[in-house]
Amino acid sequence: MYQLELTRRAQRELDKLRSDDLERVVAVIRGLGENPRPRGARKLGGLIYRIRVGNWRVVYAVFDRDQLVIVGKVARRSKHTYEGVNELF
Repeated sequence: MYQLELTRRAQRELDKLRSDDLERVVAVIRGLGENPRPRGARKLGGLIYRIRVGNWRVVYAVFDRDQLVIVGKVARRSKHTYEGVNELF
């Protein structure tokens, strides 16, 4: 089982979500603790992955040696969603 951590940015973005979107996104994030590379996850490069949750994207990094998943960003899909993801971790 992987330990889950949220960056301050990811936590702020979660705090802004409507309750129905929040429930779905949080369920997916919790699932990353069991399986950090679920079906549908895409590798963005290096240790960074993203998973789709409807119109939302969860950008996270997986550190296998430490059994750690860090969620760096939760954002609505747009052309700017993936800008600067390498600086998140």
